[in-house]
Amino acid sequence: MRYLAIIILLVFASACISPSDNVQTLSSTSTVTQNVTSSARSPTSALRVTPSTQTPSSPHLSDNRSSKGLSLSSVKSWAYWLQNASPIVIAESGFDLIVMDYSRGGSDATAYTREEIEEIKRAGVIPIAYISIGEAEDYRFYWNESWKDNPPWWLGPENPDWKGDYAVKYWDEGWKKIVFQYLDKIIAQGFMGVYLDKVDEYWFWAENGYNESWTAKRMIEFILEIANYTRSKAGQDFIIIPQNGEYLLEYDNGTLLATVSGWASEDVFYDGLEPSPWTTEKVPLLKRVVEAGKPVFVVDYVDDGTRSEENLSRILDFIEKARREGFIPYATFEDRKLDRLDVIPGIQPPT
Repeated sequence: MRYLAIIILLVFASACISPSDNVQTLSSTSTVTQNVTSSARSPTSALRVTPSTQTPSSPHLSDNRSSKGLSLSSVKSWAYWLQNASPIVIAESGFDLIVMDYSRGGSDATAYTREEIEEIKRAGVIPIAYISIGEAEDYRFYWNESWKDNPPWWLGPENPDWKGDYAVKYWDEGWKKIVFQYLDKIIAQGFMGVYLDKVDEYWFWAENGYNESWTAKRMIEFILEIANYTRSKAGQDFIIIPQNGEYLLEYDNGTLLATVSGWASEDVFYDGLEPSPWTTEKVPLLKRVVEAGKPVFVVDYVDDGTRSEENLSRILDFIEKARREGFIPYATFEDRKLDRLDVIPGIQPPT
């Protein structure tokens, strides 16, 4: 591995990335990775159910003409960029799939236009919109400042690790109505799917007075409702990818796995720069998704931003382990801000 890392470092030294205002080419003083930076805040077993009757009216249906030829089955690489993502840079990046926010800064004021999302699709990249379904975020269009003093029944406490994010009782119709409104915006923009974050929130409520089996099944039902709702409006090929919470598969009667398009998970092989303590738990569950013929996207925050041999070896080790299990890896920066692409010439995206 040491000699391989040295050879690849030499390749990096001579690599050249297409010039762009947001792209840095490698030089003797640059890092091993390409940073596309931003100063904005980062947006950081069940029965099949039908969508809630309280969902909002239908938006314009997604026009899939420009997405013809784009297939999840052909995806070999992906990237995760939530903060101030550039459609132009994404289109030129070489990745097959991008998980991005519906908005540059997280609010309606900076939401991407439909044309910007179509530009990504025309470049052969599948655009997937990030949405948190287990926590409310205080910079989103739906937030009401009065909730901090007089919260609705479904709003829980603030996440101590992510200021401005609040647990929600996701089984409540009030919260579901908000999520469906959010999904309407995403569909109208032309995204090809959604990336559902905080599906593991069922753990939080299980630790705070609720039965885990009950909270898990309510989350499964919510994911199924989201799949039904979005596909009724954007077509049956609309992509549904939950992030983390793969332990939900222990409560699944087969319907959840049959419904989702794939799964994503963080910290599978590395927890930051150190080996992950969850590998032996996560891998067998994620392998169930692979065995069902669906893609698994894994993201580990293994890049310390340097061009050291140690850093490169860690990145390569993560990628090798992920591919060995049949997963699609994305190595990114240890700060977890997801505010820039991590492009590693010759390695990520693979050539």
